[in-house]
Amino acid sequence: MNYEQCLKYLEKIQNLGIKFGLDNVRTLLASFDNPQEKYASLIVAGTNGKGSVCAMLTEILTLHDFRAGLFTSPHLVRVEERIRIGRKLISSRSFCRILTILKEKIEELIAQRKLLSPPTYFELLTCLALLYFKKQKTDMAVLEVGMGGRFDATNVVNPVLSVITTISKEHQKFLGASLSQIAFEKAGIIKPDVPIICGVEVKEAYETIKKRAEEIGAPFSGVFDRKDSFRVQKTNRECSFLYQTKNSEYRFSPSLAGGHQGRNAAMAIAAAEQLSENWKGLEKNKVVEGIEKTRWEGRLEVVSHNPLVVLDGAHNEEGAQALRKYIKDFLPSPLILVFAIMRDKEVAKVADILFPLAEKVILTQFPYFKASSPEEIKEKTSKFQDRIILEPEVNRAVEIALRSVGSEGCILIAGSLYLVGEIKKYFAF
Repeated sequence: MNYEQCLKYLEKIQNLGIKFGLDNVRTLLASFDNPQEKYASLIVAGTNGKGSVCAMLTEILTLHDFRAGLFTSPHLVRVEERIRIGRKLISSRSFCRILTILKEKIEELIAQRKLLSPPTYFELLTCLALLYFKKQKTDMAVLEVGMGGRFDATNVVNPVLSVITTISKEHQKFLGASLSQIAFEKAGIIKPDVPIICGVEVKEAYETIKKRAEEIGAPFSGVFDRKDSFRVQKTNRECSFLYQTKNSEYRFSPSLAGGHQGRNAAMAIAAAEQLSENWKGLEKNKVVEGIEKTRWEGRLEVVSHNPLVVLDGAHNEEGAQALRKYIKDFLPSPLILVFAIMRDKEVAKVADILFPLAEKVILTQFPYFKASSPEEIKEKTSKFQDRIILEPEVNRAVEIALRSVGSEGCILIAGSLYLVGEIKKYFAF
């Protein structure tokens, strides 16, 4: 298949939606002699922060001259963004070649009735990444869980380390209504004798994860268990941090903006120390360097300075609270908010956190079947109607914001990484 044919095939597959279970992934990978068993891997689950932690760990490993494969989701502009070696994306040619091979193998397995249905979009891309990492002779694959953990396609690996970042209420239709139920699903990545690094601080979720680790014999380490182990120093323009582990003290200023990224960095440091113990030795100075060099698009990313335009993928309560703190600490006013969000998110709760900080809120929509329309968002946020403008076309929404902001203000674009991707296309021209 050429590139356009690959995209059309993936679009068709995407209509299959979400399916729980690992049978399809295991069957498909087994037909390729289980490539995921040919290199080390680590897996990162959680509600928020898992992509940033994965990016930091990949940078740390790369600075140590390891070939680090990175698999994340979703992508912003191009699907190839999901699969990297270090900072380098998989080439379109390699992507198409492996996807074509997978398509042919899937058709063969269905004909043989070894597969009863095609893999889903996420399952297919997970398999593609794992095959690519083998071909690239990867030393370590860093895998971001898509949703949950227990039945996520990435959970077919036998990792050397598991990480759970944060737990909050999201995807409740699939993961459960309570924090303990959600935590149990994410704790499904924990394996016997494989260390688990836990950044969760909410007691109900923390105890569920710790109990699960004890039940199956996984060494457990709580990143923030030690009192005063993590400290923040804020200046007018940025935050610096101190994190004390049982082995050492780390001082760092992440390149990724926001106080929450300091906590993500602490998780990456804890994970790096654990890798030093049970995989390969990592140097403290390169761990800090990796934290301070990591680039990760769509997370408080500045795409324009005149006027100031900031993109952030915050799409749930926890992410919105972190974004709110950054706005209040660092962003100038007046603030113009361009906002779009998925239909299945807690729209009203996210709006209650962010909308009061904005002089104007421009509601728009990104091209995805789960996206809320501006009218649907407005219906759920009617108490802010005096500052709301509806503009369903993304580029026009940006142009309204640019005309409204003035020389001293700021435009913030938030609500979904899918929206961030659309906006990045606008500013690429």
